[in-house]
Amino acid sequence: MFADLNDKLSAVFKRLKGETRISEANIAEAVKQVRMALLEADVNYKVVKSFVSGVQESANGQDVLKSVSPAQQFIKIVHDSLVEFLGGRDYEAGLPLQANPPTVIMLAGLQGSGKTTTAGKLARYFSKSGRSVLMVAADLYRPAAIEQLEVLGKNLSVDVYSDKSTKDAVKIAGAGLAHAKKTARDVVIIDTAGRLHVDEALMDEVVRVKNAVSPHYVFFVADAMTGQDAVNAASAFNERLEITGVILTKTDGDARGGAALSIKYVTGKPLMFVGTGERPDDFELFHPDRTASRILGMGDIVSLVEKAQEAMDEDEARSMAAKMKSGLDFNDLLKQFKMMKKMGSLESILGMIPGLPKINGGDIDDKKLIRTESIIFSMTPGERTSPAIINGSRKKRIARGAGVSVTEVNRLIDQLSQMNKMVKKFGRKMGGKSEAANMKEISRMMRGMK
Repeated sequence: MFADLNDKLSAVFKRLKGETRISEANIAEAVKQVRMALLEADVNYKVVKSFVSGVQESANGQDVLKSVSPAQQFIKIVHDSLVEFLGGRDYEAGLPLQANPPTVIMLAGLQGSGKTTTAGKLARYFSKSGRSVLMVAADLYRPAAIEQLEVLGKNLSVDVYSDKSTKDAVKIAGAGLAHAKKTARDVVIIDTAGRLHVDEALMDEVVRVKNAVSPHYVFFVADAMTGQDAVNAASAFNERLEITGVILTKTDGDARGGAALSIKYVTGKPLMFVGTGERPDDFELFHPDRTASRILGMGDIVSLVEKAQEAMDEDEARSMAAKMKSGLDFNDLLKQFKMMKKMGSLESILGMIPGLPKINGGDIDDKKLIRTESIIFSMTPGERTSPAIINGSRKKRIARGAGVSVTEVNRLIDQLSQMNKMVKKFGRKMGGKSEAANMKEISRMMRGMK
């Protein structure tokens, strides 16, 4: 979502680092470029005006102008300002549940924003931590909305309360809450109806549903692809509903990031969750500081570690650590590919690693992982375990089985060998290359092995 903004800001900082000394003049030029980058990212113009004004005021301070590394100081100022505009540091403790369950969450928004899918992702988010969740189908107008939620519930092993005999959303929401209390649920998620645009009938219904169930959280679900329209709709819903926060969907698409950077400033409500893909697990608690780091190309190692912990259990991690000491084989690579698929797209993973060089979008293609897997699947169990036995005739057979060239098979075998050398080098914590050079080498190998 922030790829274009990241490119433009990185260019600004690169030019600033090239200056022999920093002055009010080149700070002014840098701030001008930051302003243009934000406007092109579809950030609300009032947000841009306030943001650049604060950045310029802070950057022109004497502590910055006289500092040893003024360029780094300027980057820090931009980073801290981004954190504040994205929501500050007050919303990172997660979503606390009520001491006396159930915790009631109501979702509202326009049709097509992804409310029903988000209800399923939110249910998955809580059920992963052992919470008992009930979803309530209160969207009675969109065709097949109830069926969609029921299918999601079945796939996620989450119960869904619905009543197709009535068109009264308030009645269904109340009955669903009563059922949740009767069956001792921890969380109730109410999926309400949307419209193609904000209208009085929509607002009246969601207000009546809210009054009937008194939800602890009311989230407006916004489509990141709609940019400032999402921000305007969130403002309209907040005026009538007093929402708790916003859930931004479809952030893995071509959205420029303007909605995410504008919502908190315009509505006064935090961005709480983001949908990062189509899978149920592609859903994250929003962290302003981590997002600011990603925007500025600093990576997000904390989120990367959290994703890795979810994708790999303790026994697998221990086994992999032992294997790394003795050397990885192709079976280990298959396990790594499986884990990476659980973590998300390869591009999103690499974007979280600080220090990696910029990778062109054309170099990152998750489908190439499938191509590499096909080569490994064409090997015999013995060849996967002992790559050294793969001679010329075996390579030809593997290539035919995978539908690739012998050259590609040779490249994969060589990459595994190089990776093992690199792993051993890191294990000794020494070697001829610098850490930066090693990170670039790992990046090169990861790009080549997909």
